Amino acid sequence: MRGLFLLPLSLSLMLATAVSAAAAPAGEVNVYSSRKEDLIRPLLERFTAQTGVRVNLVTGKDDALIQRLVSEGANSPADLLITADAGRLHRAKAAGVLQPVDSATLDAAIPASYRDPQNHWFGLSLRARPIWYVKDRVDPKALSGYADLADPRWKKRVCVRSSDNIYNQSMVAALIAHEGEEGAAAWVDGLVKNFARKPAGGDRDQIKAAAAGQCDLAIANTYYVGAMLTGADPVDRAAAEKLAVFWPDQQGRGVHVNVSGVGLTAAAKHKAEAVRLMEFLVSDEAQRWYAEGNFEYPVKPGVPWNATLESFGRFKADGLPMGKLGELNGAAVRLMDRAGWK
Repeated sequence: MRGLFLLPLSLSLMLATAVSAAAAPAGEVNVYSSRKEDLIRPLLERFTAQTGVRVNLVTGKDDALIQRLVSEGANSPADLLITADAGRLHRAKAAGVLQPVDSATLDAAIPASYRDPQNHWFGLSLRARPIWYVKDRVDPKALSGYADLADPRWKKRVCVRSSDNIYNQSMVAALIAHEGEEGAAAWVDGLVKNFARKPAGGDRDQIKAAAAGQCDLAIANTYYVGAMLTGADPVDRAAAEKLAVFWPDQQGRGVHVNVSGVGLTAAAKHKAEAVRLMEFLVSDEAQRWYAEGNFEYPVKPGVPWNATLESFGRFKADGLPMGKLGELNGAAVRLMDRAGWK
């Protein structure tokens, strides 16, 4: 009789343990992100739906989030930092707020040039920064590369945002890597002389200024124009439709590109869950979402592009390792300041 009672009791204990394990939460991960919430939240919700891991999101400005990580130190609740531009990712690494990640999944998905050599950060999406020209005022055959923007024939015909913008700083840093400081300085000097107006506003504003006749050429990231072309604002759409993209230096080094990316914080308390989320963000599903929802190019080779991006055409991208953009940021800023690029 005693044996008959022991068997059901052991089975009950096993069942209770299984039920408890099934009901236990799958963990959580805390994310600091400079991406707008509506550009990242849907992906995080998909991750939670698939894994059960809860994602707690804090959004803010790029540099402010990096400074917050520095200030919080080892007490920071953040597990991941998501931010735009390799220059800022390098800045976070240099500040000591990121740690390396050993992941075969990340290494296989992301080309080496789009991640940190020591694996402190990984690119998640790719953005290109080509030249845009007003279709009824510029013959694209008159263009060949970025060097054209410094040619005197384009005097007072170029629109670009200010030098304190990280996208422009990284573009100049790439030029320094290719041409050296002397060559880059000559280009920046020529570009400044060709400004149609004092730099003001964001990339969308450069497109609008060109459409309004204030300049004939503009520098802007493709995802801004993609959003303008497909957005609900008829003014934005009409402005963007007046311009076309020119892919510079296609016979040479290729168009300047940059990344948005992610890094595991040095203070991460939920490391396993955080790495799991990082790996999800380079899955085909997540990469397609970047292309469809954000008009950014997938960083993972082979993932289809958004139809609007396809309409811009295929291009050769600069293969410069992204880490160089951060390493040369200081030199780029000094060079831009000397040239009077405000």
